[in-house]
Amino acid sequence: MSELLRTEGLAKRFGELRAVDGVDLAVPAGRLTAIIGPNGAGKSTLINLVTGALVPDTGRVRFKGEDVTRLPAHRRVQRGLSRSFQIMNIFPRLTVLENVLLPVLARRGRAGRPLAPVAGERAALREAAALLEAVGLADRAGQPAGALAHGDQRLLELGIAVAAAPELCFLDEPSSGLTPAERAVVLDLIRRLARERRTTFVVVEHDMDVVFALAEWIVVMNRGRVLAEGPPAAIRDDRTVREVYLGEEL
Repeated sequence: MSELLRTEGLAKRFGELRAVDGVDLAVPAGRLTAIIGPNGAGKSTLINLVTGALVPDTGRVRFKGEDVTRLPAHRRVQRGLSRSFQIMNIFPRLTVLENVLLPVLARRGRAGRPLAPVAGERAALREAAALLEAVGLADRAGQPAGALAHGDQRLLELGIAVAAAPELCFLDEPSSGLTPAERAVVLDLIRRLARERRTTFVVVEHDMDVVFALAEWIVVMNRGRVLAEGPPAAIRDDRTVREVYLGEEL
């Protein structure tokens, strides 16, 4: 598998707290990876460093061989690196269709113009409609996004994340707040999007059922560092990992 992402000695401090402390990470194309760890392990900070929301104190981020350490987040999106958020990140007053249309237009270089003149953007509208079909929200295209149920808003957020046609997409707690039935739908959608759109996903999760049902490779963080990584079976049997989690969830 070709390598999409590599971090080298990535570090970020907040005062005396070493949130990320010298992380070396490699993400190959096509492998569904999960990053797990207890609260405060540095998982979300790592995502923010990789996707451009934060600038590291030291270390490098390479995407497709290019050093993107100092590149703004929107430039990383243009290069094929996107993310979703743990806290819902949709535009509640816009329609469901408009929510996915915005990143499609941005990718096509139309972001400088508001939504008003999009009637002539037929290709973008077709692409956005097809994306809603893929995430199961085609019948709600005209509804305000804020009126969707929580589970459907998670599906919409996935649609927004992949509307930029990323090669690599980080998903921060995609199952957060979902019922078991909604969670199963989201997991199936992630697998399908990975297969059909050839998007490589990295899922940051605390739910071990989700992690072991979805991931092909698991990275365990603790206190800002990578504690262990490997296939699910190896992580499940890793004694050090069990000690970190007190054996409760694993």
